Amino acid sequence: MRKKIIIGNWKMNGRKVMASKLCTTIANEMQSLGNIDVALCPPFTLLEEVRQMIAGSACSLGAQDLDMHDDGAYTGQVSAGMLKDSGCEWVIIGHSERRALFGETSHSVSKKTKQALENDLKPIICVGETEDERKAGQEASVVQGQLQSVIDEIGVGSVKNITIAYEPVWAIGTGLTATPEQAQAMHSFIREQLGSRHHETAKTCRILYGGSMKESNAGNLLGCPDIDGGLIGSASLNAEEFLGICRSA
Repeated sequence: MRKKIIIGNWKMNGRKVMASKLCTTIANEMQSLGNIDVALCPPFTLLEEVRQMIAGSACSLGAQDLDMHDDGAYTGQVSAGMLKDSGCEWVIIGHSERRALFGETSHSVSKKTKQALENDLKPIICVGETEDERKAGQEASVVQGQLQSVIDEIGVGSVKNITIAYEPVWAIGTGLTATPEQAQAMHSFIREQLGSRHHETAKTCRILYGGSMKESNAGNLLGCPDIDGGLIGSASLNAEEFLGICRSA
């Protein structure tokens, strides 16, 4: 049985007071959530604040991105080693907003994944198709290509150390949500792709749904056999909403 995991991606949101209130509420409820993993991924500026607020709880810390290089002359960037030094356990890589708005490519995603693993961070690799790609029937080939790039870089043997988040890009920030049947179909496809390379890895790798999951639909989505958790965006900024999703897991 794969352990469920709920990850809060705050995106470019948050200030210290807000972070303190949100994290305190979540940390205080961790024992009541049962046997699931929970991680919070605030902006870089709030990593230390959140680390302090969740210290001593079962909640862990993650970041929203990292650079593909080691420390060096890369002004404005943050390295894997810096994240590890800040107390991060997790890092989101290749989020659809990074791909669409900042030119993230499968090449950079694969290089960042390698950096994360070499620095003992747990990468959450985001894959998913746009509305136009789905309408054209290209969703399977798009996701397969995104996965293959990462596997080629890190090797099949390291896939057991990553978590995959499926993001139907057309369902992020639009109010739309893939039906449980649509989400399960893609999660099953991803698992099949992993299984074609390494059967045991496919059985243990956790695959998350990252398309506008909220308390009202979490139960149906998380009840699907191949959906192992959620990468939560705006709903992670509301303690009760986020905790409701966690309880659904």
